[in-house]
Order: sequence, then structure tokens, then C-alpha cells
Amino acid sequence: MAKKDIDWENLGFGYIKTDKRYVSNFKDGKWDEGLITEDDKVVISECAGVLQYSQSCFEGLKAYTTEDGRVVTFRPDLNAQRMNDSAERLEMPKLPDGKFLEAVDKVVEANIDWVPPYGSGATLYIRPYMFGSNPVIGVKPADEYQFRVFVTPVGPYFKGGTKAVNLKVSDFDRAAPHGTGHIKAGLNYAMSLHAIVTAHAEGYDENLYLDPATRTKVEETGGANFIFVDHDGNLVVPKSTSILPSITRRSLTVVGEKYLGCKVYEREVLLSELKDFAECGLCGTAAVISPVGSIDDHGNKIVFGDGKEMGPVTKKLYDTLTGIQMGHIEGPEGWVHTIK
Repeated sequence: MAKKDIDWENLGFGYIKTDKRYVSNFKDGKWDEGLITEDDKVVISECAGVLQYSQSCFEGLKAYTTEDGRVVTFRPDLNAQRMNDSAERLEMPKLPDGKFLEAVDKVVEANIDWVPPYGSGATLYIRPYMFGSNPVIGVKPADEYQFRVFVTPVGPYFKGGTKAVNLKVSDFDRAAPHGTGHIKAGLNYAMSLHAIVTAHAEGYDENLYLDPATRTKVEETGGANFIFVDHDGNLVVPKSTSILPSITRRSLTVVGEKYLGCKVYEREVLLSELKDFAECGLCGTAAVISPVGSIDDHGNKIVFGDGKEMGPVTKKLYDTLTGIQMGHIEGPEGWVHTIK
């Protein structure tokens, strides 16, 4: 087989149907073995739990081609754990040990010709997800569930790649106190849609969400965690019980401390102190790191660096982490999982 005939270097971040996907069903208290199928259609009852009460969660990770030609994923065990954490919070069944990783590996192998070549700037995005599938009319958890995994080749999440993005402080809340902000529930993203459309209409790339209780502390954007660099080169990461624990962010703290020798502080970050930071970035699976050029707080514009390019510490973080992912820097044991 040969690679698909795709203009890999000019891919956007959008869905392209690939050849195969994985499906497994939970019924009568247990998961079936699961299978690989060509059928991309999901057929469920009009009264399915996911349609009535939004009982769903998902994950996002990528497969890469490394410099030596291997196809790998990055820390998929953490995605597996986070999906089970999400399922538990939403009263959905956890996946048995190894099932998530097995499904991801099988889908990537089945679509190996869709994995972009090394150096193209593109990756194979992997979307595992779970939802309540049987009819539910009373407000309660579903009894049956479906777990699926599909893949699609993608380019950079933001059109500018590593060019700086500009944010606004949102008047909306992303999550409620003691709510579901710390898990990857579909309902969290539904709540952010109006806010992101509003931001785009006003000329911004994304929103900065504040803590919902006091609206004085930085939390995250609709799809990424924040990292900050102070003028001493220290890495500062916002800490909150309603922030989604990004795998990229957690990896960057290790890279900063162990590879770059930065001091790393995970703490509450006040909106009022943003002006004191030298660099700001958004981190997540889709973008890895996108530099933030400016944040507009209701007319008070905070600019980081020259407002256009990635700052020097953020650039080192980005280069080191992507170097580990792509195989030309040796990472900590277990970070890179080889599929083929």
C-alpha cells in the first residue's frame, strides 16, 4: 500500500473520512470485544441518552511519523485514564484496562496510509468517544453505550500555525464551580460555542475564561490550557479544579523542568498579573503550543513580547516537545508509544 494522494503540507484542521474505524458496545453490564468497520454511520434511537441528556465524553490524540519512519502516539495511556475519569463523572461505564489503547492502535494500523509523512507538518488526529445509546426519557444515566474511534489527517489547529493568536477575556463562563470543567465532556464544549462565535465575530481567535466563582483567576480557553513565562524564565501554569488536565500541559512542565532547567510553578494565576508575564501560550493536543500575542480585557490590551511571534522560552518548549514526539529527541520512558 502507498500513502494517500493528499497535499499534506496544506491540510487544514478539518474532518476527512478515512477507511476504517473502531466500534464497541456496552450492554447487559459489559463491553463486547469491539471490531474494525468501514461503516462510518452511527444509527441510534431518537430517544438515545446522548440526544436527550448529552451523556457523552471524548478524547483527542495524534499519530505521527517519526524521523526514523515509525508511526507513534504520544502518552496515550494518559488519554485512556482521562477518558475513564470522564466516564466515571458522567455515570458511564469505564473501559477495561487496555481496551482504549488496543482500539487506538487498531484504528491507526487500519488507516496507516492516512498517516502523514515525516516533515509534512501534518498528523493523524485520533478521536475516541463514548455516548449513551439506548432510549432514555427519564433523567437518568443510559443503560447501553457505544465507544468509537475514528481518525482524520489534519494540519495546524490555528491557521497561522505558530503565529501569535489574539484573545479576549470572555464574559461567559466555561464551567460551573464543582461542575464538569475538569473532564472532557461534550457538554463543556457546547457551552463554549456561543462564546467562540462571538469572539470570532469581534476579530479574536479565542476566549480567555476566568474562574466561575470569583472571575478574577485565569482558567483556560475553549480548547486549550494556558502556560505563562515570567521575566526570569520560569514557567507558570494556572491551577484550578475546573481546568481540564491537558496532557500536553503536563508534558510541558516536565520538559521545562527536566530538559530546559526552568523552575515550574503550578498555582492560581490572577487576571491582574498577566501584564507581568513575558510570554503566554495555549497548549493542547491539537496545537501543541500556540503563542498568544495579546489578550484584550474589555479594552485593556495586554501584549506579550512583540505580539507576533513565539517567545524564546515558549519556542524552546515547543521545539523540545515536538522533537520528542517526532523522534529526534529522546523523551522520558513510556512517552512515545510505537504502533508500527
